[in-house]
Amino acid sequence: STGDEELYIQQAVVFLEDAIKYRSINHRVDAGSLRLYRWYYSGIIQWGLGLTIAVVLLLAFMERPSSFSMSSDPRHRSPAWQPPCGLTESIEMICLIILSVDVAVKSYLIGWEEFRKSKWLIGYTVVISISVIDWVLSVSMVCDEKLRVRRLLRPFFLLQNSSLMKKTLKCIKRTLPEIARYPKPVGLLGRALNCGFGVGVGSSLHVCVCAQDPKKNGEWELHFRNLPSSLTSLLVLLTTANNPDVMIPAYSLNRGYAIFFVAFSVIGKSSQNLSAGVFVQMSVQTSFLRRRLGIRAAFQVLTCQGARRAHPPLPQYSSPTLQRLQLIFSHYYLILFGNAVALANVVCICTVLVLNSEKSTEERDNFVLEIINLCFILYYLFEMCVKIFAFGWQGYLSYRNNIFDGFLTVLLLALQITIFITYRLPYSQWEPSTHSVSLWEMIRLVNLLIVFRFLRIIPDIKLMALVASTLLDLVKNLRAFAGILVVVYYVFAVFGIWLFEGAIKPPPESSVACGTYEQLEYWPNNFDDFGAAIILLYDVMIVNNWQAFIDAYSRYTTEWSKIYFVCWWLISSVMWVNLFVALILEVRDSLDRCRTRFELHLHQKEEPTEEELVCQLHQHPHLQLQW
Repeated sequence: STGDEELYIQQAVVFLEDAIKYRSINHRVDAGSLRLYRWYYSGIIQWGLGLTIAVVLLLAFMERPSSFSMSSDPRHRSPAWQPPCGLTESIEMICLIILSVDVAVKSYLIGWEEFRKSKWLIGYTVVISISVIDWVLSVSMVCDEKLRVRRLLRPFFLLQNSSLMKKTLKCIKRTLPEIARYPKPVGLLGRALNCGFGVGVGSSLHVCVCAQDPKKNGEWELHFRNLPSSLTSLLVLLTTANNPDVMIPAYSLNRGYAIFFVAFSVIGKSSQNLSAGVFVQMSVQTSFLRRRLGIRAAFQVLTCQGARRAHPPLPQYSSPTLQRLQLIFSHYYLILFGNAVALANVVCICTVLVLNSEKSTEERDNFVLEIINLCFILYYLFEMCVKIFAFGWQGYLSYRNNIFDGFLTVLLLALQITIFITYRLPYSQWEPSTHSVSLWEMIRLVNLLIVFRFLRIIPDIKLMALVASTLLDLVKNLRAFAGILVVVYYVFAVFGIWLFEGAIKPPPESSVACGTYEQLEYWPNNFDDFGAAIILLYDVMIVNNWQAFIDAYSRYTTEWSKIYFVCWWLISSVMWVNLFVALILEVRDSLDRCRTRFELHLHQKEEPTEEELVCQLHQHPHLQLQW
């Protein structure tokens, strides 16, 4: 019947959408559920859900201890604005209600049987329940509680909302045992640790031998006075952050000591680089199977293929003159001419800037540059108008390049009109001091937008388009990893505030050792609020002078604080940097292959067999297929 045919078409469309988005096809497939399913996964609903999760995560900046202060430096930090009790709690409750509706809709769409199998949805329900309970406790205590457990659980909302993030976590979980089974990385890492322990023990023995001479005890006093200090110094050496400082005291006495430090550094870095090769082998076979399964299901319920979306038809003009003009203005040569004009505009800007580089701001005559820019902007406006004439509004907006050009053209025109009104052109002598924004600053903004507009040539040059497309693919591939890194940042920042808030206080003026936290004036890097904690974690991830943070917090708190920083370094720097490098190498290799748009590019994927696909379709809880 006609109704059944429409249902089959809707099912096929949904299955293809599932395949494109790597979603599971095990959901309800009746007409009402399909409408709800497509509405739920529509752009506006998913955008609103993402906004809700972002608001929940950003509440950490507003909650006590608030990050709303001009500086995080405790020496001259003004009292931060503290939100009144109930403000953040009200926003959070609204978000929790939305997330509760989200989990309810998801549970209905997949059914009770699938819900019981989904650990993520069960965890989603548990996290929301704990958050609501903790929220009630906060309100009952008039927002005066010392510990908010729900802050630690909020990153879970970000993870469960992204299927790619969940797949990435599963891939990482599968990869870690593979690293343990690889003999070379494990053997090298073991030898590196043995070498490091040998260096530490050797230095300790060196202390025993030369303890009679205080001049020869510099190595021991600085880096190897006890086992925790020795391990910390060698761990920092593994990141090269304290090289060659850690080696110099011993090396100045005997050049033979360099062998220990060089061997440790080479072996340790080799083990880290080899681990990147292991991370490349992560499997996304489940996502690949989901895509193939969705396509196979769509084929099974529908034998015809949907038509491809095309650009809107060109407007029809009855006048022969207008038809000829439409043909001219819609020709590809107009795009090439526009690219040449954009290049000429950039060349003119560069030439004028070079001529004015030796002049002060007062000596520069900006009148010529403004007239040049005006001429080019008028051409850009003319180009936009004739394209709208040739393609129509809908046809013009159906091309991304036109949207990019049109937006910058309107912005440039508005900025140029603002300059004319403010400085009353065409007079060549202006008084910039009489205006809050100098003419030179506005001209620089215009030049920046014009240079940015020159990027329109990228799609017309195949090599540049390939490189740009690869970079965009890299950004898409990194979204899951970046999202998980945000989660890890969030969790460690919350833990850092719990452990170290207010731990470091600026001491009275006194002499400090060179290279320490105090001497380097790292006071703004602390755990006194969420924003400062995020920046401190970033600084440690970069591993430049990260030993200063380890030393400071071990002195102001306890030696056990080193565990926190070492764990953060292992997760953020060792593991995530290797993942990032592995993805870059993989995308580079994909330039020489047929570019299939998957969320993750891998060299080899096992194609699922027909029997596997049919078996999966037979197990579908809501779909009864005719074979």
